[in-house]
This record gives sequence, structure tokens and C-alpha cells, in this order.
Amino acid sequence: MNIVPRPLSRQLTGALLMFALSVPAFAHKSSDSYLRIDAQQARITGTWDIALRDLDFALTLDADGDGALTWDEVRVARARIFDYAFARLQLKSDISTCPIDANDVLIDNHSDGAYAVLRFNADCAHTIDTLGIDYRLLFELDMQHRGLLRLTANGASQSAVFGPATRAQKFSLATGAAVSGFDSYVRLGIEHILTGIDHLLFLFVLLLPAVLSRANGAWRSVELLSPVLIGITKVVTAFTLAHSLTLALAVFGIVQLPPVLVESAIALSIIAAALNNLWPLFAEKRWMLAFGFGLMHGFGFSGALTDLGLAREQLASALLGFNLGVELAQLAFVALVVPTVFALRRRLPYVRAVLAPGSALIALMGVVWLLERSFDIKLLPL
Repeated sequence: MNIVPRPLSRQLTGALLMFALSVPAFAHKSSDSYLRIDAQQARITGTWDIALRDLDFALTLDADGDGALTWDEVRVARARIFDYAFARLQLKSDISTCPIDANDVLIDNHSDGAYAVLRFNADCAHTIDTLGIDYRLLFELDMQHRGLLRLTANGASQSAVFGPATRAQKFSLATGAAVSGFDSYVRLGIEHILTGIDHLLFLFVLLLPAVLSRANGAWRSVELLSPVLIGITKVVTAFTLAHSLTLALAVFGIVQLPPVLVESAIALSIIAAALNNLWPLFAEKRWMLAFGFGLMHGFGFSGALTDLGLAREQLASALLGFNLGVELAQLAFVALVVPTVFALRRRLPYVRAVLAPGSALIALMGVVWLLERSFDIKLLPL
């Protein structure tokens, strides 16, 4: 094995540290709002659930700055909330805009915290055959924000996901046929993985030792690619089977777990996998860790679908599309990581420069997330 000069090892460790400090901002559930619309003839009624943390970020609702929003603070800001939100939502019938009338604001709890529930209605000039929706909430502040729509009309339900690239969409209501929005759920699955860095870090820390084998209490570089690919296939397959199982159980309402337990267990999975690289207990059986903790990651994935409140006939299509998106994102991530670590195993003192410091930093991040999620505290200003 060729040993490179010491400064390169320091540079790599420094890069890992900078990456570690940048990750926590993306470690929690992404910003979503939930838009439910019922269209009958020329009349539209709806509710729009928007996270209070998002509204506070946009409008500074916490008037006394104590870090806790009260009902009085939300009530006082009612007009500002309406103005801000409905300036970023437009409903159109075939040829004309349907003016929105906001009439109430309530508070409800989702799996990730308190939400303002905006009730509204709109009257169009004539019976709606095609409904156009232009959604622009929070995009100027958070490009990762998504709007999740459930539209009911003529006895059928449709669903869609709004993002910066898909903010304006049209829906045919005349036929009464349900539209699955399959491609929207594929995109949602991809985006959920790419913005859910805690899931990727768990997979990443399992892949780090894939180019090594354990013999006589020490790590050794694997010379051939084939055993590396076999080991990675076991890990990825075990993780996929596990999270797919619990994702389906959660989405169909068969098994539900408290969000704080799920999120804390995901943080714990990162710690366990990272420590296993430093003090191996499952050196050649990392697939067992992947499967065991992958069960909890599936419950974590489910939040993006369960909070949408999809009709039962849409669940199978939504689940299939979302899971496909998750797997595509995972495979792309594996395809990026594996050739990189396979090349680094020869160019660097891999264990000292990559595996050990990388695993230690990731374990530290896991500890921070575990404390934040278990005790609902903020340890990092991100």
C-alpha cells in the first residue's frame, strides 16, 4: 500500500470535519405543507396546513422572542399569515382566476410539530372542468420546501407534489377519474433521500469499510472489486428490504410508532454503525445492522406520505412511486461512493485517514442528533 505525505491525510480529515459541520441543517424532516381542496361545480373549499416554524421563519411570529409560539401570537398575526400565504397560492378555472377568501385559522399537530390550519373557499365564474394551481409558498426562502396536494372532485381524488420546478399544475375534474400522480411520488422519494442526510449517512458509514476485510483483529484492503460488490449488495439489499417493509406497514396504518422514538432510533443507528467501524462486532455482517436499523428508517420515510392523508385507493400507487424514488436515490449514492472509496483504499492510509476519522465524526453527529431528538433541544445553531 502506498503511503502519501501526511498533509494530504490532514486535508482529507479537515474536509470530513467541514462536511460534518454542514450536515445538521438538513438532518431533520424537510419542510412540507399540506393542501386539501374539494371542488364542486364552481365552488372550492379547502384547508392548508403550514408548519408554524416555517411561518415564524418567514414572518417572525414569535413577538417576545422567547423561542415558543403561543396561540395569542398566532392569532394576532392572523391577517399577516393570510396575506403571506394566499399571495403565494392561485387557483384558476379554465379561463379565469378564482378569488380566494380566507376565513379561519386553527392549530393542529403533525408528526413533526404544530401547524397552522388555514381554512378557505373560492368561487369561480363557472363550473370547473380544469383546475389550475400555482403554488409558490416559501420557495423564495427554502428551495427544499414542498407542497403536498390532495384534490377531491366528482367522487375521485387526485394528488400531486409542488416544488420550484413544478409550481404550476393543472388537474382535469370533468371525467371524475382518479389520477395517481405517480411521477410526483417518485420525485418526492428522491428528494426525501437527498434532503434526509441522516438516512444517507447511515448508508455511507456502512459503505466505508466495504473495501476492507477483517483478519487477525485488523482491517486489510480488499484487492479485487468482486468481493466488495458482493458485500455492498448484501448491505443495500438488507437495508432496502427492511425499510420497504416498515414503510408499507406505516403508510397502510398497520403499525404506527411515536415520531420521537423513530427519529431518535435513526440517530442511534448512525452511532451504532459508526462505532462498529471503530470497534467491529459485525465486521463481515454489516447487513445485519443494515436490516435491523433499516426497519426504523422505514418508519422515518413514511412521514412524507402519511401526513398527506391520501385516499386508500391511492396508497399503493403512492407507496410504489415513493419507494422507487428512494431506491433510485440510494443507488445513485452507492454508485458515487463505492468507486471513490475503492480508489482511496490504495492512495491513502485508508483506515487512519478515512475510516477512523470519518466514522468518529459521523458518530459525533449521531450523538448530537440523538440528544436533540430525544429531549427536543437545539444544540447547534443550524
